[in-house]
Amino acid sequence: MNFMIRQLQRYFIRLAYNGARYHGWQIQENARSVQHEITRAFEIIWKAEISLVGCGRTDTGVHAKDYYAHFELEESKSAFDLDEMAFRLNRYLDDDLVIIKIFPVPSDLHARFSAISRTYKYYVHTRKDPFLLDFSWFVPHPVDMDRMNDGCKLIVQTRDFTSFSKLHSTAKTNICRVTHAEWNQQGHQLVFTITADRFLRNMVRAIVGTLMELGQGKISKEELKKIIDGKDRALAGESVPAKGLFLTEIRYPEFSQE
Repeated sequence: MNFMIRQLQRYFIRLAYNGARYHGWQIQENARSVQHEITRAFEIIWKAEISLVGCGRTDTGVHAKDYYAHFELEESKSAFDLDEMAFRLNRYLDDDLVIIKIFPVPSDLHARFSAISRTYKYYVHTRKDPFLLDFSWFVPHPVDMDRMNDGCKLIVQTRDFTSFSKLHSTAKTNICRVTHAEWNQQGHQLVFTITADRFLRNMVRAIVGTLMELGQGKISKEELKKIIDGKDRALAGESVPAKGLFLTEIRYPEFSQE
C-alpha cells in the first residue's frame, strides 16, 4: 500500500496591531482577538485552514509594533506570491491590523520558542496631551526618573518575577532573564524599555506600576528589593493601563530582520 507523505512548508508572518479593540493575541470565546482575525481571513480569502502560532500572548489592549506568527501549508498548495497574499489579507483585515511581510522559514523555526529576546516599551506622559491619550498613560504627578533607573538595576539582577506575575497564571516557571531595563525622557513623555528572554502575563505593567511608586517616593529602593524577594504579587504596585504598552521587537537568531 502506498502512503503519500505530506510535505509542509512553514511560513512566518510579521505583523503589527493597535490592540485597543482586541482582547489580546490568543483566540478566546466571544472576544475579538488578533489570532482569530488573521485565521479567519486566510479561510475566507485563500480557502485554506491554517493553525497560526504566535510568538507570545499580549494582554487585552496592549499594542504590537513587531509581532511574529507561523503557519504551515502543504507544498502542493504553496505556489503563491507571498506579496500578493499579504496585500489581499491587508485589504480584508481592519485598519488596526497590518501584515507587514510573509516569508518561508526552516521547518524547525518556531515563532514562540525560537525567539531569543523580546522588547517592550511603556509610555507615560506628564503633561496633558490629547494626541497621546490613546497610547500613553497620563501621570500628572512629578516623578524622579533617576530613582526609577536605580530601581531598574534591581530588575535586571532579578531572576524570579513572581511578585510581578498575574495571579493564578498557568506559567510553569516565573524565572525570566531581563537583559535591559531603562527609563528615558522624550519631551514630556517618559519611556520605559525592557528586554528579556521571556515575559510573564502582566509582568511589564506590574513592574512599571511599582517603579512609578519608587519614582513618586511612595517606596524606597530597599522596599523594592523586599517586594522582589517577597515573591508575592500583592506586595508590588498596581498594573498600569494597557494602552501605554507596546511590544516593539522580537529577535530570532536564524534570519535578518532589517
